[in-house]
Amino acid sequence: MEFVSKTGQIDKLSTPCLILPVYSKGKQLDIVNQFDKTISKQITAVLKQGDASGKAGNTLLLQMTSDHKTKRVLLVGLGEQGKTQPEQFKKASRATINAIKALPIKSICSALLTADVAGKDDAWKVRQLVLTSREVLYQYNETLTTSAPDANVLEKCQLLAPETISAKNITNQISTANSIANGIDEAKTLSNLPGNICTPTYLADTAKKLGKTHASLKVTILDEAKMEKLGMGSLLSVSRGSRQPAKLITMEHKGGPKSQKPIVIVGKGLTFDAGGISIKPSSGMDEMKYDMCGGASVFGVMKMCAELNLPINVVGVVPSSENLPDGDANKPGDIVTSMKGLTIEILNTDAEGRLILCDALTYVEKFKPDVVIDIATLTGACVVALGKHATGLLGNNEDLANELLIAGINADDKAWQLPLWDEYRPQLKSNFADLANIGGPAAGTITAACFLSRFTEDYKWAHLDIAGTAWKSGAEKGATGRPVHMLSQFILDRC
Repeated sequence: MEFVSKTGQIDKLSTPCLILPVYSKGKQLDIVNQFDKTISKQITAVLKQGDASGKAGNTLLLQMTSDHKTKRVLLVGLGEQGKTQPEQFKKASRATINAIKALPIKSICSALLTADVAGKDDAWKVRQLVLTSREVLYQYNETLTTSAPDANVLEKCQLLAPETISAKNITNQISTANSIANGIDEAKTLSNLPGNICTPTYLADTAKKLGKTHASLKVTILDEAKMEKLGMGSLLSVSRGSRQPAKLITMEHKGGPKSQKPIVIVGKGLTFDAGGISIKPSSGMDEMKYDMCGGASVFGVMKMCAELNLPINVVGVVPSSENLPDGDANKPGDIVTSMKGLTIEILNTDAEGRLILCDALTYVEKFKPDVVIDIATLTGACVVALGKHATGLLGNNEDLANELLIAGINADDKAWQLPLWDEYRPQLKSNFADLANIGGPAAGTITAACFLSRFTEDYKWAHLDIAGTAWKSGAEKGATGRPVHMLSQFILDRC
């Protein structure tokens, strides 16, 4: 959908549908009162009658007379005047698009920007209107043949500009928000693809296409032979049970000066995880296609960086493999040697994400990074600890952790920090190797991060466990695209 800035008098607008914010208590906005005069105080009447409550997310559609330039008015509640919270604004934005989707129109004009939101500026409101609209309108169609495209899909949204923000600033924020949304959509679509299509080779080919589309991106693919030469015994051990060869995908966005140390993001790209010899229960195993959501988020962030041509150096790395049972697959008790030279006893083959990540985290030392952030659907323990609302955050640098926490709050893509204390390290002790790949049932998210920390001692590092936030189950099954928005905000804050 195209978003554009719109100026002009409210009573002279010509649009199939005008979106007007209304309050449950307090005075209505001047722009609402001005338009209300042109329609014989219909808005005042429906509010007084209780047909429109003004409650956040409540909507009411009014049909205008045939001679009116505005054909419809959608009233959208924002709660009490002067007390609209960010979540109420987002709820109203979503409700708007959900209501409009059912109408035979392709263009709307929204006055939601004219409403105040507690603690948020105009730029935030523009971004949220674009992002929430794009979220509601996202559709997965790649493997569907029976569902025809909706003939009434929205094509254009005009944003009425308040006096506090220029049309140029609105346009700039629209561009930024659209690129973030494009990155989120990219992550969603890659994650939603089935494992028989989205293989490590498919991801590698997708990276190559992205590199051909954007001149700022340099794409490098390491095959298994090259990884073996580098000593990535841990990563390669995971792919032994699969007929699909592993790939190490690198995308470099070179937008800053050569002397600038890059931000490096590493995403777990397990395109399907059956657990290996430590096989998972069959119930819900189809959702293990989502074990590459960390890698998909890297694709989304790199797409955003390239589209906006950000003046910063960012490197995205995706170690990609399948984890399947086979005669040559890892066995419990096997010992492998990582690229760093540390030996690892594999006590559970379903703890494979850390096995591919550790070699990738060693590999990225070559980029002399400013910071490294890894993203992974790593532990079920994180779902137990934080549920589906917050991403787990751990790391070895408090300043970096705080940056990510703030970015998450500003993007409404929140994380919660867990401790990474030395006291947890003994749980990874092995009698036969330098460390074990699991630390027992207690503090599973923390011990997984402790494992990764052994490979990140030479740089500032943060770990994002997205096991609870990367996708939804049930009737709304599908990838969320998290934490693309958080990471995008983090990078934008550094530009």
